[in-house]
Amino acid sequence: MQRDHSFVEWWRKVMKKMKKEYKKGVNSLIILGAWMIWKHRNACVFEGMAPSVASIMREIKDEHNLWCLAGAKKLQGLGLAGAL
Repeated sequence: MQRDHSFVEWWRKVMKKMKKEYKKGVNSLIILGAWMIWKHRNACVFEGMAPSVASIMREIKDEHNLWCLAGAKKLQGLGLAGAL
């Protein structure tokens, strides 16, 4: 039986299993994902936008590209540009 865990507990668990050279990039990716989900949720609640997985994935991809252009080298080092 699987127990419920908080986001922070899940995040810690992921980071413990991560190789040292990927930790900063994965940490940035988790922060980026959480931030974009939060923004999407707020747009749905306060601006009447319809929830959309396709929309949030597009927004994450766009923001990922901006973060990489701004110098997030470890995030860029994960090689996710084509995957997102």
